[in-house]
Amino acid sequence: MDPITSTETRRQAALGKLDPSTQAVLGQFFTPVKAATLMASMLRVDYLSDTVRVLDPGAGVGSLTAALVARLHTERPDVAVHVVAVETDPSITPCLRATLEECQAAYGISYDLVEGDYLLDKSAKLDGPFDLVIANPPYGKLAADSPARLATAARAIDTPNVYVAFWARAVASLNKDGQGVFIVPRSWANGTYYRPFRHWLLSTASLDVLHEFESRTKVFADTKVKQENVIVAFSLRPQISNVILSKSVAHDEDPVTRSVPFSAIVQSGDDDKIVHFVESVSVPSAVRFTLSDLGIDVSTGKVVDFRNRQYLTDDLNTPGVTPMIYQSNIRSGGIEWPQVNARKPQGFVAIDDAAIRQVLPQGPYVVVKRQTAKEDRRRVIAALWDGPGEVAFDNKTNYLHESNNPLERNLARGLMLWLNSTILDQYFRAFSGHTQVNAGDLRRLPFPCREDLILLAKTAPDGLPDQETLDAVVAKLFSEVPDSTA
Repeated sequence: MDPITSTETRRQAALGKLDPSTQAVLGQFFTPVKAATLMASMLRVDYLSDTVRVLDPGAGVGSLTAALVARLHTERPDVAVHVVAVETDPSITPCLRATLEECQAAYGISYDLVEGDYLLDKSAKLDGPFDLVIANPPYGKLAADSPARLATAARAIDTPNVYVAFWARAVASLNKDGQGVFIVPRSWANGTYYRPFRHWLLSTASLDVLHEFESRTKVFADTKVKQENVIVAFSLRPQISNVILSKSVAHDEDPVTRSVPFSAIVQSGDDDKIVHFVESVSVPSAVRFTLSDLGIDVSTGKVVDFRNRQYLTDDLNTPGVTPMIYQSNIRSGGIEWPQVNARKPQGFVAIDDAAIRQVLPQGPYVVVKRQTAKEDRRRVIAALWDGPGEVAFDNKTNYLHESNNPLERNLARGLMLWLNSTILDQYFRAFSGHTQVNAGDLRRLPFPCREDLILLAKTAPDGLPDQETLDAVVAKLFSEVPDSTA
């Protein structure tokens, strides 16, 4: 049995023995053989020197190492390969050692197995320099004062998540012209939390290949993880002019690839350095305004329900009760309140100053779900609220307003319709890989001017029309040739 096949057998056996609680803490989602082979194929091996040092910083049972050294043995049999593999779980290291020994016997590699925490281990072996790094790092938040986060900031850049810290340390340990390939959540590509990392990465390395999986469940199906994973291949050199965009439903099919200009991936003048996994979606030239341009604010709902239980009630006849709106109340462009068979209290009683500060004045607001899924028909799901009296919004919603006051009704309805349009959804999907729709994401979106939003509200049928009808109205109003720079 070849090392790749036997490693896959070990991977499956090891997964069956993992303690689920330990697996979650350590972020143990071992890479299936076909995903490992796909990742190894994205590295350039033709230019390598006669001696190559490989790093696998979150090695698990060694699936990525086995895939990469097998490719090197096939395409560059002249290369002497030394692997440094790191694993923190002592119950897994025997499996990893078996993989490394098999690779040594089959391909003639040498290796070091480092048992410990990659982010905290100070072994000189981990500082490189390495020619190649291949990794499926663990996921997990890093507290601002955690030793791992502080160590990563000292070596490279401050990062809020374990997987980005792995990535940063690995990049910092690469040789000149070194390469890497990582399979990671897509969350690093946009949002404010990862903005410093994106700036650092793009000033340090070239993005060479960006691969997107259309399914969030199939890649790591046997680990039951539901995560929008992407593969990123990069190299320590100035940014290349064209980037390979690659896509497949899952890891077990041939990807579809195309070459696109880097400017289509990271737009010039974008201070946030958002990384797009599809080419930027054009919008009509008239749609060029942000919410800020329109004088409209977006905020996250003020009520954190578990911290405000004393104000929540199911008795809607309680004196002073106001509607309590959750994202589950959003229905077909409107708000169902009170919600039938609601699981959460539908009333909020502002009985003291702390509660009063969480209530908004009566009038129209646009409410947007903060949590949606890639599989939903739309990622941005918006509704119009224009109910009786004051209102309170849960913190799993965002709401559009003007200085914490309601919007003019036709303007609010136009915003709701635009946010539910297909063209807006396509634009959003081009840059966002989160399962959340954050206030910062909404601030980045393009909108028509206020007058055109009001015209949209007056032109469209009542309520939220079916998608085809809504998109036809939008297309008719904004039928001019799209602006390719938008």
